[in-house]
Amino acid sequence: MLRCLTPSRSLSPALQNISVHVGALSVVCVVLCLSTALLVALPWLAVVRRCGGALSLCLWGALYVTAIVFTFTGGPVTAWEQVAFFLFLSLCVYTVLPLSLAWALMVGIGTSVSHIIIISVYVPVTRPNTPNLALVANAVLFLCVNCVGVFHLWLTEHAHRKSSKKKERFSAMRSQRDMQKHQQEHLLLSVLPRYIAMELKTEIIKRLSENKEKGQNFHSLYIRQHKDVSILYADIVGFTKLASTCSPEELVGVLNKLFGRFDDIAKKNECLRIKILGDCYYCVSGLPDPIPAHARNCVQMGLNMCTAINKLREATGVEISMRVGVHSGNVLCGVIGLQKWQYDVWSHDVTLANHMESGGMPGRVHITEETLGHLAGVYQMEDTDGGSRDALLKGRKTYLVIDPHKEDTTSKRKEKIHTHFDPLCFSPPQFFLPGDNCASNSYNTSELQNLNLYTVPVSTNQPINQTAFACSVMDTLVTQCIKLHLGLLSVIGNINIFFTFSSLPLSHLCLSVCPYPPPPQYYLYCCLLAMLGVVVFVRTCMSVKVLLLTLAVVVYLSLFLYVYAPRSDCYMALLYNDTKPGVLKEPKIMAGVWLFIFYFTCLILARQDELGCRVEFLLQQCFRIERVEMETMENVNKLLLKNVLPLHVASKFMGKTIRNQDLYSQSCDCVCVMFASVPQFKEFYSESSVNRDGLECLRFLNEIISDFDELLSKPKFCSVEKIKTIGSTYMAAAGLTNPAIGDERKDGDVSYSHVRSMVEFAIALKNNLESINQHSFNSFKLRIGINHGPVIAGVIGAHKPQYDIWGNSVNVASRMDSTGVLDKIQVTEETAQVVKTFGFSVTKRGVITVKGKGELTTYFINTD
Repeated sequence: MLRCLTPSRSLSPALQNISVHVGALSVVCVVLCLSTALLVALPWLAVVRRCGGALSLCLWGALYVTAIVFTFTGGPVTAWEQVAFFLFLSLCVYTVLPLSLAWALMVGIGTSVSHIIIISVYVPVTRPNTPNLALVANAVLFLCVNCVGVFHLWLTEHAHRKSSKKKERFSAMRSQRDMQKHQQEHLLLSVLPRYIAMELKTEIIKRLSENKEKGQNFHSLYIRQHKDVSILYADIVGFTKLASTCSPEELVGVLNKLFGRFDDIAKKNECLRIKILGDCYYCVSGLPDPIPAHARNCVQMGLNMCTAINKLREATGVEISMRVGVHSGNVLCGVIGLQKWQYDVWSHDVTLANHMESGGMPGRVHITEETLGHLAGVYQMEDTDGGSRDALLKGRKTYLVIDPHKEDTTSKRKEKIHTHFDPLCFSPPQFFLPGDNCASNSYNTSELQNLNLYTVPVSTNQPINQTAFACSVMDTLVTQCIKLHLGLLSVIGNINIFFTFSSLPLSHLCLSVCPYPPPPQYYLYCCLLAMLGVVVFVRTCMSVKVLLLTLAVVVYLSLFLYVYAPRSDCYMALLYNDTKPGVLKEPKIMAGVWLFIFYFTCLILARQDELGCRVEFLLQQCFRIERVEMETMENVNKLLLKNVLPLHVASKFMGKTIRNQDLYSQSCDCVCVMFASVPQFKEFYSESSVNRDGLECLRFLNEIISDFDELLSKPKFCSVEKIKTIGSTYMAAAGLTNPAIGDERKDGDVSYSHVRSMVEFAIALKNNLESINQHSFNSFKLRIGINHGPVIAGVIGAHKPQYDIWGNSVNVASRMDSTGVLDKIQVTEETAQVVKTFGFSVTKRGVITVKGKGELTTYFINTD
């Protein structure tokens, strides 16, 4: 009895027969060599890396064989033999092997059942007194470790699926953003040069971030000077006759195909189309990059345009032709205003090129002496008197270019004079799409990629707050999990104690004053399960888990090596009849070994869980940042689109594959059109060193147009749409987005709300200009013309889409401006009747002669 309570000296270390451990050592050496070889080969052999699943199964099989060998090595086999090893193997199935949950469950249960089968078959034969209840204790342990493994694997797979879905969504959002960005880049770069687009992008980002400096005296100016360029103006002679043979929709289609053909010709001859003004087309060669052969490019383009219009004349039978004027000199180019950006050019040379067109001859290219000096005798010329056709050209020598490839098309015209006009007779130039070359601006794909127009910085490099991360991975069920673990371990411990007492002979129980403790191995197994519980069930940060695991290992080792060491020695002496067991069956040694094995295993699992949580957290952060970027980019895109095309028009082009013949067009029955010009600006504009060759004059014009644009942001003018600026003329229309169709007269009043909006907008423009005059000590006055009626709205141009409106109502509104009076708003008689219904008073001006319209009775709107 005393021998059991106090360790005997017979248990002192003694030499054992090493032949007992030969098998175990051999297996361990083989497994270690195999593992070392794989670790060395993995970084170098790609074939080995591709067979990760098979290698994992091989290593698991080697460990399983090792466990079997350890079971039958070192002494008699007991019911709790190598249970820790099989617990480790079962855990590895769920945490290491690349198996699905179903397959892992089958392999894990198979591993556990195999140990129970081996013990249940072998132990009763070698130790008949061992009861079956010990096997039940093992089964409970295996059940617990499989439950832990299944729960961990399910959490891992669930997190992986969740992360995969978020990654897919993240990738989809990024792809969508990139596609939209690419489309917007093409759209903007097809209208504006690259350097202008970059400056405008920066300005929009400043506006969105509200970092624009307060108290700024001037709006941003995006204008540069270019020297040695050639300007071409071309006008369709006989366009009125062509318009009379087509419906408005057909006319827009013809213009679209014709100007699309001109865009292709401009691309071929390295010319940049600037604007389309009704039936007038003008472009510049030498922008935005210098071109030595700019004069030859413009002359050749003019000749090609005449050839193209000749083909249209043959197809329609309508006597139309092109009148082309070319001049070489210097220009100021860029954009002005805050809305509806259109690349434009200004200078006296531009004005002269315009007069060269009006003073030219149909079917001929009319050039100045400056342009002739750049042609180096490439073309033959004939003298002409341009001053007889345009007074501004008097005293200037001008020339008509002789087309060296001119064909006699008289006989062809006679044959086809009665041919029915087919709007599709022209090969339709394709509208620009993502991936197409916006050649009118000479941009390539690499430039678009380098431009990166709409990527808005949204502080993506801010460090992640560690406290926020810790809080995000902290679970509110920590207390409940700990209670569950303690209850589970208590049940297991009670069952194991009961089974252990049942496994001891009755004589030993009767001789003992205190009952014998259960086998120390089951204390170890309970401790190992508790460590797994800390990793799997306690959802907290890595540092807390490391602290708990380290504390557990220190406490458990202290208990096994010091507190319970005498009891363990006494128990082993009774079990092995005072003989020294093998190392693999020594409880104190194996307790330390398995505690450290499970300790490092738990640290690896805890690290994996933390990495998974970090990935999840970072995905959430990336998703949030991406959403913010998407929203910011949408705002930028809306502003960019609004400043290139109206939103209701741009939405029809974005994300769609649209052919050139399917471009946007819309018939509007009642639209109010306004032209507001500043005629005094022509006298104000001068090119001298004092005002930097006219740049400061354009800066002042930019202030006027920008202030006009700011009025459009007011809710009362939401129906007013800016169309474009033509020099110092501001063109706008109301009623395009919500066209008034079928309006009825009620009690003699016409309910045209957009006419009222336009009149109020015109009055606001006058007041705004008065305010500018007070601050700048100038005396500019507006001359405004307004008319209403049906129009055709649409987008034309193959490479540079331009939104415009056409129709008789537009032409009359333009004449109301050009024949108007300073500081007056002139309207037609029909518009005057509508205006009076809103309470405005009008004054009859009388009958005036309007070019192309004859005599019209007009009125002035009283604004006092």
